[in-house]
Amino acid sequence: MKNIIITGTSRGIGFELALQFANAGHKVLALSRKTHHDLVSHENITCLSVDLSNEIELDQVNDFLSSTWKKVDAIIHNAGSLLLRPFSETTQHDFENIYKVNVFGVANLTRVCLPYLQKGSHVVTISSMGGIQGSLKFAGLAAYSSSKGAVITLSELLAEEYKEQGISFNVLALGSVQTEMLQEAFPGYQAPLSASEMANYIYEFTLTGNKYFNGKVLQVSSTNP
Repeated sequence: MKNIIITGTSRGIGFELALQFANAGHKVLALSRKTHHDLVSHENITCLSVDLSNEIELDQVNDFLSSTWKKVDAIIHNAGSLLLRPFSETTQHDFENIYKVNVFGVANLTRVCLPYLQKGSHVVTISSMGGIQGSLKFAGLAAYSSSKGAVITLSELLAEEYKEQGISFNVLALGSVQTEMLQEAFPGYQAPLSASEMANYIYEFTLTGNKYFNGKVLQVSSTNP
């Protein structure tokens, strides 16, 4: 039984992951601004309503870890914010809002959890194919895709900085997945994988991927993009 922190659990991949880990007997700390009733009622899931873009709200996580879990076996940085807008209309405020969730939220939560991570712990950041250098890009996703590129570099740096402690940091750069967030941005687009199918892959990678990888970016996409 492992202690797993998952962000962005109110819907989509994060929701599926929380249930999958919990149903397998693992303990889950589900972090999201909104909490899903199916997660709240699960005996293996603790839900905290946290805005990852607000550093002060992350104190709730530290309070829970220090009083209850004492250790963290894995973090899945799944929460993300997406903005589809022409670059000429994307303001600094827009960029800041996207980066607060997609970059600063990842950095701040990882920092809070560091005292509870130990040898063998695995930090998995969910990025996007749009953040991969040289990949096909979607117009209108300047803030989103650049933020996803930023967390790739951040994870590579953290893998180097904490390798002596035995903490692994890896990135999964996902292609399109049929989620609510995708449908909101691209109505009518049909992705090749469902949220539950992608959750299956992330579940296994979180538990075993650090045996084979550290500081790596795996492209998880069956299509281009």
